[in-house]
Amino acid sequence: MLNITDKSEVSESSLGQHSFKKIELKADEFQNLVGALVGVLPDYYVDPLSIASTLEQLGKPAAAEKLRLKLPEVKKIRSGDIGEILAADYIDEKTIYSVPVKKLRWKDHRNMAMRGDDVIGVLINQEDQTIRFLKIEAKSNKSLSRAVLKKARDELDLDEGLPAPHALEFIAERLRETGDQHIADIIEKVQLIDGIRANQVEHLLFTFTASNPGTLQKDAYEAYSGNIKQSSIGFKVNNHQELIGSVYQGVLDGLDD
Repeated sequence: MLNITDKSEVSESSLGQHSFKKIELKADEFQNLVGALVGVLPDYYVDPLSIASTLEQLGKPAAAEKLRLKLPEVKKIRSGDIGEILAADYIDEKTIYSVPVKKLRWKDHRNMAMRGDDVIGVLINQEDQTIRFLKIEAKSNKSLSRAVLKKARDELDLDEGLPAPHALEFIAERLRETGDQHIADIIEKVQLIDGIRANQVEHLLFTFTASNPGTLQKDAYEAYSGNIKQSSIGFKVNNHQELIGSVYQGVLDGLDD
C-alpha cells in the first residue's frame, strides 16, 4: 500500500451525503512515495505469478524484458496509468470497497489508454450476497481545468451513473480466468438478472495534479445535483511530472540490475 494520506496534509469537508477531500503530499515525503510506487507498479502490469514462471523457465533477463514490454513509453499514458494506480490503491486502503481486478494487465497496447470505466470497486455483503459498486474516474493532469473536470463528470454520469455493462463483464471474465468464480457470479447476477439500482452505486472522482484541488475541483463537486453519493478526492503533488518520470525510471533501472 502507498499510504498517501500518511505522507500528506489532509483536509476534508462534507455536503449532505457527499464528501470532498484534499490530500497534499508533504515535500519531504516525495522520495518515499516514489519508492513505494516503484515497489507496487510492476504488479499492476503483470501478474507476479506470471513473472515468477518466466523467471523460472527462461531466466532473469527474459522476466525483466516481459515487464519492460508492458510499461508505457508515452508520457500521457504513463500519467494516466499512475492516476489509476493511485486511485485503486487508495480505494483498497482507505474505503470499504476493494478493486478486484488490476485491469492494466490487459491493455491492448502499452502506449494506449484502456476504454471503459477507469476503476470499479466492489463491496460484497457476506450475509445476503448482495453487491455495491464504486464507480471511479481517475484524472492525472499537471493543471486541472474545467474541461477536464467536466469530462470526468460526464464519464461518471454515463449509463445513468451506473457502471458500464462492458466494464462489469470485463471484470467478471477476468475474475473467472483467475479462479474467483464466486464474485464473478455475483456481478453477473446483478447485471443480467436483478439489475443495478442507483442506490447500489457510489461515485468517486480521484485527481492527481499539481494544481490546488480546493478551487475548481471543489466547485465542480459542490455543483453536483444528482442523487448518487459522491466522493471527490484531489491528490496534490507539486512535482507532478517529476514523480511520474522518477517512478517509471526507477522500475526500469531495477530491471537492469
